[in-house]
Formats: sequence, structure tokens, C-alpha cells
Amino acid sequence: LQSARDMAKGKDKKKEDRGKGVKKKLEINESFLGDVINVEKLKSEMDHNLLKLSEIFLKYMTVRTTIGAIENVPIILDGKKYPLIELGQIVRKNPKVIAINMVAFPQALPATLKALSESGMNLNPQQDGTTLFVPVPKVTREHRENLSKNAKAHFIKCRDGIRDVQNKFLKTIKSKEKDSQLSEDISRQISEQVKFLGDSYILRAQQMLDAKQAELLGKTEED
Repeated sequence: LQSARDMAKGKDKKKEDRGKGVKKKLEINESFLGDVINVEKLKSEMDHNLLKLSEIFLKYMTVRTTIGAIENVPIILDGKKYPLIELGQIVRKNPKVIAINMVAFPQALPATLKALSESGMNLNPQQDGTTLFVPVPKVTREHRENLSKNAKAHFIKCRDGIRDVQNKFLKTIKSKEKDSQLSEDISRQISEQVKFLGDSYILRAQQMLDAKQAELLGKTEED
């Protein structure tokens, strides 16, 4: 007969086996990090990427194209960024077409065409003299899927931006280790926390993408 002790050992062994491969949650110690890097700057730069993604999703990643969304499309002119509303007169010509009169800034026409086409709103602007005509996309399944793909592309930019911030601070930590300002063990611990923080920001961006794609890929409504 198996003894109680042996049975207990067996249960403990199973618990250990179940625990293998389970990633232990890391607690961020900002005080610990703050002794080596500027934590507020790290978080601020990562927050900037999240806020930018949130703004893009809110303004441009909508199923129905609105004048408000087009008004805020950023246009680069002479090295400066302007919202389109400051460069052109935007009106809804009819329910299916939005017209943009660029007579005041004709030199901005090429940049405006490019910005609208690359806005992620699935737009196909057409030029007639100094006026741009933007057909309002029908809310079809294809339109929704294109918007969903564009949302993912913006998420990837955000993710890469967060990684760039993370890697910049990891380089700082590694540099201090090489200069003997940090021990190898402390350098490793701080690097793990920076990576964990970066992962947590990317997770939040992924959750934003999931919610936006669920919204965009809703029931198709044909106009």
C-alpha cells in the first residue's frame, strides 16, 4: 500500500509539474528602476505611442466617413503639419461625395492627395483643378475589412514605437553595466522590468486593436 507520505509527495510533484511553464507575474518596482533610469520619461514616451494610437482609432478608424474625420487629416506643407481644415474648404457635395476646395493652397494638393489616400480611412480622392472629390465609401464587408487591416497597421506602428522606447532604455542600462556603474545582476533585473513594462503597454495596444476590430467588423450595412 502507498503511504500517506508518498501520496503527498505525488501530489506535490503534480503541482510542480503543473507549475512548469507558467510565467510568474513580475511586479514593477519604480523606486528600484528610478535609481538607474528616468522612469517618468520611459512611461511618458510609451504613453505617447498609446495616446497616438487611441487618437487615430477615434478620429479615423470609423465605419462611416465623416467630414470631421477628413478635417483633421494631417497635411505636411513646407515641413510643417497642418490639419486639412486649415488648408481647404471642406463640404459635403451630396450624400456620396465630399468636396475639398484647395484654391487657397494649391501647392498642398499633392500632399493632400497622398495624406487622404494613406489615412487608413479607405479613401480614393480624385482631383479636378484645385478641387478634390472624395467618394464616401459604402459600408460593405470589404470596406470594414480594409479598415480593420488599416487599424492593425497602425497598431504595428504603435507596437514598434513602444519597442523602440524600450530598446533605447535597455541600451542605457547596458551601457551603465559596461561602465561598471551596475552589477550584471542588477542590470539584468532592471532590464527585465523595462521589458515587462514594454510588454504591458503593447498588451494595452493589442486590447485597443481587438476592441476596434470588433467594432469595425460588425454587421455589414449596405447603403
